[in-house]
Amino acid sequence: MSVEDKLIELEDRKARIERGGGDKRILAQHEKGKYTARERIDLLLDPGSFHEIGAFIEHRGSHFGMAEAEAPAEGVVTGWGRVNGRTVYVFAQDFTVFGGALGEMHGQKIARLMDLAAQTGAPLIGLNDSGGARIQEGVVSLDGYGHVFYRNAIYSGVIPQISVIMGPCAGGAVYSPAITDFIVMVERTSQMFITGPKVIQTVTGEVISSEDLGGARVHAATSGVSHFTADTEEAALDVVRRLLAFLPQHQGEAPPVGVADERTTLDDEVLDLVPVDSTKVYDVTEVIRRIVDHGDLMEVGASFAKNAVVGFARLAGHPVGIIANQPRFLAGGLDIDSSDKIARFIRFCDSFSIPLITFEDVTGFIPGVSQEHRGIIRHGAKILYAYSEATVPKLTVILRKAYGGAYVALNSKAIGADLVLAWPTAEVAVMGSEGAASIIFAREIDQSADPQATRARKIAEYKEKFANPYVAAQAGMIDDVIDPRETRARLIDALAVLCNKQVVRVPRKHGNMPL
Repeated sequence: MSVEDKLIELEDRKARIERGGGDKRILAQHEKGKYTARERIDLLLDPGSFHEIGAFIEHRGSHFGMAEAEAPAEGVVTGWGRVNGRTVYVFAQDFTVFGGALGEMHGQKIARLMDLAAQTGAPLIGLNDSGGARIQEGVVSLDGYGHVFYRNAIYSGVIPQISVIMGPCAGGAVYSPAITDFIVMVERTSQMFITGPKVIQTVTGEVISSEDLGGARVHAATSGVSHFTADTEEAALDVVRRLLAFLPQHQGEAPPVGVADERTTLDDEVLDLVPVDSTKVYDVTEVIRRIVDHGDLMEVGASFAKNAVVGFARLAGHPVGIIANQPRFLAGGLDIDSSDKIARFIRFCDSFSIPLITFEDVTGFIPGVSQEHRGIIRHGAKILYAYSEATVPKLTVILRKAYGGAYVALNSKAIGADLVLAWPTAEVAVMGSEGAASIIFAREIDQSADPQATRARKIAEYKEKFANPYVAAQAGMIDDVIDPRETRARLIDALAVLCNKQVVRVPRKHGNMPL
Protein backbone atom coordinates (compact mmCIF):
# COMPACT_ATOMS: atom_id res chain seq x y z
CA MET A 1 0.00 0.00 0.00
CA SER A 2 1.45 3.36 -1.02
CA VAL A 3 1.65 6.49 1.09
CA GLU A 4 -1.18 7.95 -0.98
CA ASP A 5 -3.33 4.92 -0.21
CA LYS A 6 -2.58 5.27 3.51
CA LEU A 7 -3.53 8.93 3.37
CA ILE A 8 -6.80 8.04 1.68
CA GLU A 9 -7.45 5.46 4.41
CA LEU A 10 -6.70 8.10 7.05
CA GLU A 11 -9.15 10.54 5.52
CA ASP A 12 -11.82 7.85 5.27
CA ARG A 13 -11.38 6.94 8.92
CA LYS A 14 -11.57 10.57 9.99
CA ALA A 15 -14.66 11.13 7.87
CA ARG A 16 -16.44 8.17 9.49
CA ILE A 17 -15.52 9.47 12.94
CA GLU A 18 -16.73 12.98 12.15
CA ARG A 19 -20.13 11.63 11.03
CA GLY A 20 -20.69 10.41 14.59
CA GLY A 21 -23.78 8.25 14.83
CA GLY A 22 -24.69 8.84 11.21
CA ASP A 23 -27.01 11.04 9.19
CA LYS A 24 -30.24 9.68 10.70
CA ARG A 25 -29.19 10.42 14.27
CA ILE A 26 -27.74 13.79 13.33
CA LEU A 27 -31.10 14.68 11.75
CA ALA A 28 -32.90 13.60 14.94
CA GLN A 29 -30.59 15.86 16.94
CA HIS A 30 -31.35 18.81 14.66
CA GLU A 31 -35.10 18.15 14.84
CA LYS A 32 -34.89 18.59 18.61
CA GLY A 33 -33.38 22.03 18.06
CA LYS A 34 -29.95 20.76 19.10
CA TYR A 35 -26.57 20.86 17.40
CA THR A 36 -24.11 17.99 17.18
CA ALA A 37 -21.02 17.87 19.37
CA ARG A 38 -18.76 19.08 16.59
CA GLU A 39 -21.13 21.85 15.54
CA ARG A 40 -21.19 23.10 19.12
CA ILE A 41 -17.41 23.18 19.28
CA ASP A 42 -17.32 25.19 16.05
CA LEU A 43 -19.82 27.69 17.49
CA LEU A 44 -17.84 28.08 20.71
CA LEU A 45 -14.29 28.38 19.42
CA ASP A 46 -12.55 30.88 17.19
CA PRO A 47 -12.86 29.69 13.56
CA GLY A 48 -10.31 27.08 12.56
CA SER A 49 -8.70 26.90 16.01
CA PHE A 50 -9.86 23.44 17.15
CA HIS A 51 -7.35 20.60 17.43
CA GLU A 52 -8.90 17.24 18.23
CA ILE A 53 -7.16 14.58 20.28
CA GLY A 54 -8.17 10.98 20.95
CA ALA A 55 -10.40 10.72 17.90
CA PHE A 56 -9.42 7.10 17.25
CA ILE A 57 -9.97 5.83 20.78
CA GLU A 58 -12.46 2.94 20.91
CA HIS A 59 -14.37 1.23 23.69
CA ARG A 60 -13.32 -2.17 25.02
CA GLY A 61 -16.79 -3.50 25.78
CA SER A 62 -17.63 -7.03 24.75
CA HIS A 63 -20.95 -7.80 26.45
CA PHE A 64 -24.53 -7.16 25.27
CA GLY A 65 -23.51 -6.78 21.65
CA MET A 66 -20.81 -4.20 22.35
CA ALA A 67 -18.12 -6.23 20.56
CA GLU A 68 -19.72 -5.41 17.21
CA ALA A 69 -20.91 -1.91 18.12
CA GLU A 70 -19.09 1.11 16.73
CA ALA A 71 -18.77 4.27 18.77
CA PRO A 72 -17.01 6.94 16.68
CA ALA A 73 -14.68 9.08 18.87
CA GLU A 74 -16.05 6.97 21.75
CA GLY A 75 -19.04 9.28 22.00
CA VAL A 76 -17.09 12.36 23.09
CA VAL A 77 -15.08 14.87 21.07
CA THR A 78 -12.05 16.25 22.94
CA GLY A 79 -9.35 18.77 22.12
CA TRP A 80 -8.22 22.34 22.45
CA GLY A 81 -8.84 25.58 20.63
CA ARG A 82 -9.16 29.30 21.28
CA VAL A 83 -11.81 31.70 22.49
CA ASN A 84 -10.99 35.31 21.63
CA GLY A 85 -7.43 34.19 20.97
CA ARG A 86 -6.95 32.48 24.33
CA THR A 87 -6.45 28.73 24.67
CA VAL A 88 -9.22 26.58 26.14
CA TYR A 89 -9.73 22.84 26.39
CA VAL A 90 -13.14 21.47 25.48
CA PHE A 91 -15.01 18.19 25.45
CA ALA A 92 -18.38 17.72 23.82
CA GLN A 93 -20.46 14.61 24.41
CA ASP A 94 -21.97 13.25 21.20
CA PHE A 95 -25.60 12.27 21.72
CA THR A 96 -25.69 10.62 18.28
CA VAL A 97 -23.30 7.92 19.59
CA PHE A 98 -24.88 5.73 22.28
CA GLY A 99 -26.84 8.78 23.47
CA GLY A 100 -23.57 10.31 24.66
CA ALA A 101 -23.43 7.67 27.40
CA LEU A 102 -20.18 7.61 29.35
CA GLY A 103 -18.16 4.40 29.25
CA GLU A 104 -14.67 3.48 30.41
CA MET A 105 -12.73 4.98 27.49
CA HIS A 106 -15.14 7.92 27.16
CA GLY A 107 -14.30 8.81 30.77
CA GLN A 108 -10.58 8.33 30.16
CA LYS A 109 -10.69 10.72 27.21
CA ILE A 110 -12.24 13.45 29.36
CA ALA A 111 -9.86 12.76 32.27
CA ARG A 112 -6.81 13.00 30.01
CA LEU A 113 -8.09 16.29 28.61
CA MET A 114 -8.56 17.63 32.14
CA ASP A 115 -4.98 16.69 33.00
CA LEU A 116 -3.70 18.57 29.96
CA ALA A 117 -5.78 21.62 30.82
CA ALA A 118 -4.41 21.73 34.36
CA GLN A 119 -0.83 21.00 33.34
CA THR A 120 -0.80 23.71 30.67
CA GLY A 121 -2.93 26.20 32.62
CA ALA A 122 -6.04 26.80 30.51
CA PRO A 123 -9.80 26.75 31.21
CA LEU A 124 -11.82 23.57 30.75
CA ILE A 125 -15.24 23.70 29.10
CA GLY A 126 -17.56 20.69 29.09
CA LEU A 127 -20.48 20.49 26.65
CA ASN A 128 -22.72 17.92 28.30
CA ASP A 129 -25.35 15.94 26.39
CA SER A 130 -25.52 12.41 27.74
CA GLY A 131 -27.96 9.71 28.71
CA GLY A 132 -25.75 8.80 31.66
CA ALA A 133 -23.57 5.77 32.31
CA ARG A 134 -23.12 3.21 29.54
CA ILE A 135 -24.81 0.32 31.32
CA GLN A 136 -23.60 -2.24 28.77
CA GLU A 137 -20.09 -1.74 30.17
CA GLY A 138 -21.17 -2.22 33.75
CA VAL A 139 -19.15 -0.92 36.66
CA VAL A 140 -16.22 0.33 34.56
CA SER A 141 -18.48 3.15 33.34
CA LEU A 142 -18.90 4.24 36.96
CA ASP A 143 -15.14 4.14 37.35
CA GLY A 144 -14.93 6.45 34.35
CA TYR A 145 -17.15 8.95 36.16
CA GLY A 146 -14.96 8.66 39.23
CA HIS A 147 -11.85 9.71 37.32
CA VAL A 148 -13.68 12.77 36.02
CA PHE A 149 -15.10 13.74 39.43
CA TYR A 150 -11.68 13.43 41.05
CA ARG A 151 -10.13 15.82 38.56
CA ASN A 152 -13.02 18.27 38.85
CA ALA A 153 -12.20 18.43 42.55
CA ILE A 154 -8.40 18.56 42.53
CA TYR A 155 -8.27 21.10 39.69
CA SER A 156 -10.87 23.33 41.36
CA GLY A 157 -9.19 26.68 41.95
CA VAL A 158 -6.38 25.72 39.56
CA ILE A 159 -8.14 26.37 36.25
CA PRO A 160 -11.62 27.74 35.57
CA GLN A 161 -14.10 24.94 34.84
CA ILE A 162 -17.34 25.68 32.99
CA SER A 163 -20.14 23.21 32.23
CA VAL A 164 -22.75 23.76 29.54
CA ILE A 165 -25.78 21.46 29.80
CA MET A 166 -27.12 20.97 26.28
CA GLY A 167 -29.32 17.91 26.74
CA PRO A 168 -30.06 15.34 29.44
CA CYS A 169 -27.71 15.07 32.40
CA ALA A 170 -28.91 12.45 34.84
CA GLY A 171 -27.77 10.27 37.70
CA GLY A 172 -24.10 10.41 38.60
CA ALA A 173 -23.45 12.54 35.51
CA VAL A 174 -24.75 15.64 37.31
CA TYR A 175 -21.96 15.64 39.87
CA SER A 176 -19.20 16.62 37.47
CA PRO A 177 -20.98 19.86 36.45
CA ALA A 178 -21.92 20.44 40.09
CA ILE A 179 -18.24 20.55 41.07
CA THR A 180 -17.29 22.91 38.27
CA ASP A 181 -17.29 26.68 38.76
CA PHE A 182 -20.20 27.65 36.53
CA ILE A 183 -23.12 25.86 34.88
CA VAL A 184 -24.95 27.19 31.82
CA MET A 185 -28.23 25.53 30.79
CA VAL A 186 -30.28 25.76 27.60
CA GLU A 187 -33.98 26.33 28.18
CA ARG A 188 -36.39 23.58 27.12
CA THR A 189 -33.71 21.19 25.82
CA SER A 190 -31.52 20.58 28.87
CA GLN A 191 -32.31 18.88 32.18
CA MET A 192 -30.38 17.84 35.27
CA PHE A 193 -31.61 15.43 37.95
CA ILE A 194 -30.36 12.60 40.13
CA THR A 195 -33.40 10.43 39.44
CA GLY A 196 -35.76 10.90 36.54
CA PRO A 197 -39.53 11.40 36.61
CA LYS A 198 -40.31 7.69 36.12
CA VAL A 199 -38.18 6.60 39.07
CA ILE A 200 -39.66 9.31 41.26
CA GLN A 201 -43.18 8.25 40.34
CA THR A 202 -42.36 4.63 41.15
CA VAL A 203 -40.73 5.41 44.49
CA THR A 204 -42.77 8.35 45.81
CA GLY A 205 -45.88 8.43 43.63
CA GLU A 206 -45.13 12.00 42.53
CA VAL A 207 -45.87 12.78 38.90
CA ILE A 208 -43.73 15.43 37.23
CA SER A 209 -42.27 16.17 33.81
CA SER A 210 -38.55 16.19 33.08
CA GLU A 211 -38.65 19.94 32.47
CA ASP A 212 -40.48 20.70 35.73
CA LEU A 213 -38.17 18.38 37.63
CA GLY A 214 -34.81 19.53 36.34
CA GLY A 215 -35.17 22.04 33.53
CA ALA A 216 -33.14 25.21 33.12
CA ARG A 217 -35.65 27.51 34.81
CA VAL A 218 -35.98 25.21 37.82
CA HIS A 219 -32.24 25.08 38.41
CA ALA A 220 -31.77 28.78 37.72
CA ALA A 221 -34.51 30.04 40.05
CA THR A 222 -35.31 27.32 42.57
CA SER A 223 -32.34 25.05 43.23
CA GLY A 224 -29.56 27.48 42.31
CA VAL A 225 -27.66 24.68 40.55
CA SER A 226 -27.45 26.62 37.26
CA HIS A 227 -25.75 30.01 37.13
CA PHE A 228 -26.85 31.05 33.63
CA THR A 229 -29.64 30.11 31.22
CA ALA A 230 -30.06 30.83 27.54
CA ASP A 231 -32.88 30.49 25.01
CA THR A 232 -30.70 28.78 22.40
CA GLU A 233 -27.51 26.79 22.20
CA GLU A 234 -25.81 29.66 20.36
CA ALA A 235 -26.75 32.03 23.17
CA ALA A 236 -25.47 29.58 25.80
CA LEU A 237 -22.09 29.38 24.10
CA ASP A 238 -22.02 33.19 23.84
CA VAL A 239 -22.44 33.27 27.64
CA VAL A 240 -19.32 31.11 27.94
CA ARG A 241 -17.32 33.37 25.64
CA ARG A 242 -18.37 36.45 27.60
CA LEU A 243 -17.64 34.81 30.94
CA LEU A 244 -14.14 33.76 29.88
CA ALA A 245 -13.31 37.39 29.09
CA PHE A 246 -13.39 38.14 32.85
CA LEU A 247 -11.34 35.14 33.93
CA PRO A 248 -7.61 34.39 33.99
CA GLN A 249 -6.34 31.27 32.28
CA HIS A 250 -5.27 29.74 35.60
CA GLN A 251 -4.76 30.59 39.25
CA GLY A 252 -1.21 31.90 38.72
CA GLU A 253 -2.19 34.47 36.11
CA ALA A 254 -3.70 37.92 36.61
CA PRO A 255 -7.22 38.42 35.22
CA PRO A 256 -7.26 39.86 31.67
CA VAL A 257 -7.43 43.65 31.31
CA GLY A 258 -10.17 44.99 29.06
CA VAL A 259 -10.90 48.35 27.52
CA ALA A 260 -11.08 50.92 30.30
CA ASP A 261 -13.87 53.41 30.79
CA GLU A 262 -12.21 56.83 31.06
CA ARG A 263 -14.79 58.26 33.47
CA THR A 264 -13.74 59.12 37.02
CA THR A 265 -16.39 61.07 38.91
CA LEU A 266 -20.06 60.18 38.47
CA ASP A 267 -22.83 62.52 37.38
CA ASP A 268 -25.35 64.01 39.78
CA GLU A 269 -27.98 61.41 38.90
CA VAL A 270 -26.24 58.89 41.17
CA LEU A 271 -27.35 60.99 44.15
CA ASP A 272 -30.98 60.07 43.51
CA LEU A 273 -30.51 56.32 43.12
CA VAL A 274 -30.51 55.40 46.82
CA PRO A 275 -33.46 56.83 48.80
CA VAL A 276 -32.58 58.36 52.15
CA ASP A 277 -35.70 56.75 53.61
CA SER A 278 -34.44 53.29 54.55
CA THR A 279 -37.89 51.75 54.02
CA LYS A 280 -37.97 52.59 50.31
CA VAL A 281 -36.73 50.10 47.74
CA TYR A 282 -34.46 50.64 44.75
CA ASP A 283 -32.55 48.51 42.27
CA VAL A 284 -28.94 48.15 43.39
CA THR A 285 -27.86 47.04 39.91
CA GLU A 286 -28.58 50.60 38.71
CA VAL A 287 -26.04 51.86 41.25
CA ILE A 288 -23.49 49.25 40.23
CA ARG A 289 -23.88 49.94 36.51
CA ARG A 290 -23.25 53.67 37.09
CA ILE A 291 -19.98 52.87 38.84
CA VAL A 292 -18.40 50.07 36.77
CA ASP A 293 -16.86 50.36 33.30
CA HIS A 294 -19.32 50.90 30.46
CA GLY A 295 -22.23 49.96 32.75
CA ASP A 296 -21.36 46.31 32.10
CA LEU A 297 -22.34 43.88 34.87
CA MET A 298 -22.47 40.14 34.19
CA GLU A 299 -24.70 38.78 36.92
CA VAL A 300 -24.13 35.22 38.12
CA GLY A 301 -27.21 33.35 39.32
CA ALA A 302 -29.45 36.33 38.60
CA SER A 303 -32.67 34.32 39.01
CA PHE A 304 -31.69 32.63 42.29
CA ALA A 305 -31.70 34.26 45.74
CA LYS A 306 -32.58 37.61 44.22
CA ASN A 307 -32.00 39.43 47.50
CA ALA A 308 -28.29 39.19 46.68
CA VAL A 309 -26.49 40.25 43.51
CA VAL A 310 -23.15 38.74 42.51
CA GLY A 311 -21.34 39.07 39.22
CA PHE A 312 -18.40 40.31 37.22
CA ALA A 313 -17.61 43.83 36.05
CA ARG A 314 -14.54 45.97 35.34
CA LEU A 315 -13.01 49.06 36.87
CA ALA A 316 -10.37 50.87 34.80
CA GLY A 317 -10.34 47.77 32.61
CA HIS A 318 -9.56 45.33 35.44
CA PRO A 319 -12.07 42.55 36.28
CA VAL A 320 -13.69 42.71 39.71
CA GLY A 321 -16.17 40.53 41.55
CA ILE A 322 -19.28 42.41 42.66
CA ILE A 323 -21.38 41.46 45.69
CA ALA A 324 -24.41 43.49 46.71
CA ASN A 325 -27.63 43.39 48.67
CA GLN A 326 -30.72 43.87 46.54
CA PRO A 327 -33.37 45.90 48.45
CA ARG A 328 -35.99 44.99 45.85
CA PHE A 329 -36.20 41.50 47.35
CA LEU A 330 -36.56 40.70 51.07
CA ALA A 331 -35.29 44.22 51.78
CA GLY A 332 -31.81 42.98 50.88
CA GLY A 333 -31.67 40.74 53.95
CA LEU A 334 -29.55 37.60 54.00
CA ASP A 335 -31.15 34.17 54.03
CA ILE A 336 -29.86 30.63 53.49
CA ASP A 337 -29.83 30.75 49.69
CA SER A 338 -28.24 34.19 49.39
CA SER A 339 -25.59 33.20 51.94
CA ASP A 340 -24.61 30.20 49.83
CA LYS A 341 -24.66 32.27 46.65
CA ILE A 342 -22.40 34.96 48.08
CA ALA A 343 -19.95 32.62 49.82
CA ARG A 344 -19.31 30.47 46.76
CA PHE A 345 -18.78 33.51 44.56
CA ILE A 346 -16.29 34.97 47.03
CA ARG A 347 -14.31 31.75 47.02
CA PHE A 348 -14.23 31.58 43.24
CA CYS A 349 -12.96 35.16 42.92
CA ASP A 350 -10.35 34.60 45.61
CA SER A 351 -9.16 31.42 43.85
CA PHE A 352 -8.44 33.37 40.68
CA SER A 353 -7.17 36.68 42.10
CA ILE A 354 -10.24 38.73 41.19
CA PRO A 355 -10.70 41.66 43.65
CA LEU A 356 -13.98 41.87 45.54
CA ILE A 357 -16.20 44.94 45.86
CA THR A 358 -19.20 44.78 48.18
CA PHE A 359 -22.10 47.24 47.99
CA GLU A 360 -23.93 46.97 51.29
CA ASP A 361 -27.50 47.76 52.21
CA VAL A 362 -28.58 44.99 54.58
CA THR A 363 -31.26 44.78 57.22
CA GLY A 364 -29.67 41.68 58.76
CA PHE A 365 -30.11 37.94 58.56
CA ILE A 366 -33.74 37.15 57.83
CA PRO A 367 -35.59 35.86 60.92
CA GLY A 368 -38.06 33.01 60.99
CA VAL A 369 -38.62 29.48 62.22
CA SER A 370 -38.01 27.98 58.77
CA GLN A 371 -34.69 29.77 58.35
CA GLU A 372 -33.51 28.78 61.82
CA HIS A 373 -34.52 25.15 61.45
CA ARG A 374 -32.93 24.87 58.00
CA GLY A 375 -29.65 26.16 59.37
CA ILE A 376 -29.29 29.90 58.74
CA ILE A 377 -26.54 29.88 61.39
CA ARG A 378 -24.48 27.39 59.42
CA HIS A 379 -25.19 28.96 56.04
CA GLY A 380 -24.66 32.53 57.22
CA ALA A 381 -21.33 31.49 58.70
CA LYS A 382 -20.17 30.61 55.18
CA ILE A 383 -20.10 34.31 54.27
CA LEU A 384 -18.02 35.14 57.33
CA TYR A 385 -15.65 32.31 56.56
CA ALA A 386 -15.32 33.13 52.86
CA TYR A 387 -14.59 36.82 53.37
CA SER A 388 -12.18 36.12 56.23
CA GLU A 389 -10.29 33.52 54.20
CA ALA A 390 -10.07 35.60 51.00
CA THR A 391 -6.75 37.35 50.43
CA VAL A 392 -7.59 39.36 47.30
CA PRO A 393 -8.19 43.13 47.61
CA LYS A 394 -11.51 43.54 49.41
CA LEU A 395 -13.43 46.83 49.30
CA THR A 396 -16.81 47.71 50.80
CA VAL A 397 -19.15 50.60 50.06
CA ILE A 398 -21.97 51.00 52.58
CA LEU A 399 -24.82 52.57 50.64
CA ARG A 400 -27.47 52.65 53.35
CA LYS A 401 -28.31 50.08 56.04
CA ALA A 402 -25.63 47.96 57.68
CA TYR A 403 -27.28 46.23 60.62
CA GLY A 404 -26.29 43.54 63.07
CA GLY A 405 -24.30 40.41 62.30
CA ALA A 406 -24.96 40.89 58.60
CA TYR A 407 -22.95 44.12 58.75
CA VAL A 408 -20.02 42.21 60.21
CA ALA A 409 -20.39 39.37 57.70
CA LEU A 410 -20.41 41.56 54.60
CA ASN A 411 -16.72 42.39 54.49
CA SER A 412 -16.41 44.62 57.52
CA LYS A 413 -13.01 45.86 58.68
CA ALA A 414 -13.12 43.32 61.50
CA ILE A 415 -13.03 40.37 59.09
CA GLY A 416 -10.41 41.72 56.74
CA ALA A 417 -11.76 44.48 54.51
CA ASP A 418 -8.93 46.57 53.09
CA LEU A 419 -11.07 49.66 52.68
CA VAL A 420 -14.58 50.50 53.85
CA LEU A 421 -16.25 53.57 52.41
CA ALA A 422 -19.69 54.87 53.30
CA TRP A 423 -22.14 57.19 51.61
CA PRO A 424 -23.71 59.89 53.84
CA THR A 425 -26.94 57.85 53.68
CA ALA A 426 -25.28 54.95 55.53
CA GLU A 427 -26.58 53.65 58.85
CA VAL A 428 -24.31 51.33 60.82
CA ALA A 429 -25.99 49.90 63.90
CA VAL A 430 -26.82 46.77 65.84
CA MET A 431 -30.35 46.93 64.44
CA GLY A 432 -32.87 49.35 62.95
CA SER A 433 -33.88 52.40 64.91
CA GLU A 434 -37.44 51.20 65.56
CA GLY A 435 -36.37 47.90 67.05
CA ALA A 436 -33.47 49.32 69.01
CA ALA A 437 -35.49 52.12 70.56
CA SER A 438 -38.29 49.72 71.51
CA ILE A 439 -35.81 47.55 73.42
CA ILE A 440 -33.60 50.20 75.00
CA PHE A 441 -36.45 52.44 76.11
CA ALA A 442 -39.07 49.74 76.72
CA ARG A 443 -39.74 50.66 80.36
CA GLU A 444 -39.81 54.39 79.69
CA ILE A 445 -42.24 53.90 76.80
CA ASP A 446 -44.53 51.55 78.76
CA GLN A 447 -44.69 53.85 81.80
CA SER A 448 -45.26 57.08 79.88
CA ALA A 449 -48.63 58.78 79.66
CA ASP A 450 -48.53 58.58 75.89
CA PRO A 451 -46.52 55.44 74.95
CA GLN A 452 -46.96 55.96 71.22
CA ALA A 453 -45.64 59.54 71.29
CA THR A 454 -42.79 58.55 73.61
CA ARG A 455 -41.83 55.67 71.34
CA ALA A 456 -41.77 57.98 68.29
CA ARG A 457 -39.61 60.49 70.18
CA LYS A 458 -37.14 57.81 71.30
CA ILE A 459 -36.89 56.39 67.78
CA ALA A 460 -36.07 59.89 66.51
CA GLU A 461 -33.42 60.29 69.23
CA TYR A 462 -31.84 56.95 68.35
CA LYS A 463 -31.85 57.78 64.65
CA GLU A 464 -30.18 61.13 65.23
CA LYS A 465 -27.45 59.56 67.32
CA PHE A 466 -26.80 56.27 65.53
CA ALA A 467 -28.47 56.24 62.08
CA ASN A 468 -25.43 57.69 60.36
CA PRO A 469 -21.95 56.55 59.35
CA TYR A 470 -20.02 58.84 61.68
CA VAL A 471 -20.13 56.83 64.90
CA ALA A 472 -18.63 53.86 63.08
CA ALA A 473 -16.10 56.13 61.37
CA GLN A 474 -15.04 57.52 64.75
CA ALA A 475 -14.37 53.96 65.89
CA GLY A 476 -12.25 53.22 62.81
CA MET A 477 -14.79 50.79 61.36
CA ILE A 478 -15.28 53.03 58.31
CA ASP A 479 -12.27 54.53 56.55
CA ASP A 480 -14.06 57.44 54.95
CA VAL A 481 -17.48 58.92 54.32
CA ILE A 482 -17.59 60.06 50.72
CA ASP A 483 -19.67 61.96 48.21
CA PRO A 484 -21.40 59.23 46.16
CA ARG A 485 -20.12 60.89 42.99
CA GLU A 486 -16.57 60.04 44.07
CA THR A 487 -17.25 56.31 44.45
CA ARG A 488 -15.84 55.16 41.12
CA ALA A 489 -12.66 57.20 41.44
CA ARG A 490 -12.06 56.08 45.02
CA LEU A 491 -12.51 52.41 44.15
CA ILE A 492 -10.20 52.62 41.14
CA ASP A 493 -7.55 54.35 43.22
CA ALA A 494 -7.83 51.77 46.01
CA LEU A 495 -7.50 48.87 43.57
CA ALA A 496 -4.38 50.44 42.09
CA VAL A 497 -2.83 50.76 45.54
CA LEU A 498 -3.81 47.21 46.51
CA CYS A 499 -2.74 45.51 43.27
CA ASN A 500 0.39 44.07 44.91
CA LYS A 501 -1.31 43.07 48.15
CA GLN A 502 0.16 39.97 49.76
CA VAL A 503 -1.14 38.11 52.78
CA VAL A 504 0.87 35.53 54.71
CA ARG A 505 -1.28 33.09 56.66
CA VAL A 506 -0.47 30.47 59.26
CA PRO A 507 0.50 27.27 57.39
CA ARG A 508 -2.24 24.65 57.37
CA LYS A 509 -3.56 21.88 55.19
CA HIS A 510 -6.94 23.59 54.84
CA GLY A 511 -9.65 25.04 57.02
CA ASN A 512 -13.00 23.50 57.87
CA MET A 513 -15.62 25.70 56.26
CA PRO A 514 -19.17 25.27 57.65
CA LEU A 515 -20.72 23.41 54.70
